[in-house]
Amino acid sequence: MEHWAHGEPCGNHWEKKPGDPVSQADLLVDAMLRERLGALLPQAAWLSEESIETPGRSDARLAWSVDPIDGTRDFVRGRTGWAISIGLIEDGTVVIGVLIAPARAERWWAVRGGGAWRNGERLEVGTQATLKGARVPIDNLSGIDVDYIIVPKPNSIALRMAMVAANEADLIAGLRMGAEWDIAAATLIAQEAGARVTDALGDPIVFNKADPRVIGMLCGVPAIHEAGLARLRERALRLLGER
Repeated sequence: MEHWAHGEPCGNHWEKKPGDPVSQADLLVDAMLRERLGALLPQAAWLSEESIETPGRSDARLAWSVDPIDGTRDFVRGRTGWAISIGLIEDGTVVIGVLIAPARAERWWAVRGGGAWRNGERLEVGTQATLKGARVPIDNLSGIDVDYIIVPKPNSIALRMAMVAANEADLIAGLRMGAEWDIAAATLIAQEAGARVTDALGDPIVFNKADPRVIGMLCGVPAIHEAGLARLRERALRLLGER
């Protein structure tokens, strides 16, 4: 928080590639978490957006999957839509998930089988039954998606998934090739609140793979997940065919 001020651009940042910002705060948080989580659980491997992974990481039964600042674009612009994302993976499954959003004074967490929580309040997804009228954190509506209702969209995809867990959104869909560290913690938080989470093809997401990329993502309340997938899967297959 010493590097962030509401409404004020962050000066100490640069682009890893065009449109992909990183800040000094990302690197400081990454180093701090690697040291403290490594001391907490020395046998766990390490996977992070901002540092070199543990050699042989995908062979380890336990691994940390960390995004030191998810939503860096909002961070460097002085907006609040960013969070620190920490997931503990065991045998390909997230067993602990934590999101810390200090600019919002929010802490989210889940333990597999123990429910999902925000600031001590247990979370439960909503009961939306149709895609028409579903609340979606999105910038604008077009094409087949015009029947959604727009709700505020933080830059952090983890926070958008957490909105589904907290009954502040009903669906979030993504087509781009993402990374495990973006969604590991939020996947468990959403699932423990009752949401369904798959990749854009409808397959379960396995974590701590040798290749940590994920083919899109769909997170939604159970009643509309299949209908959302019907819209998303065709577009995902088309994009994969174009690559």
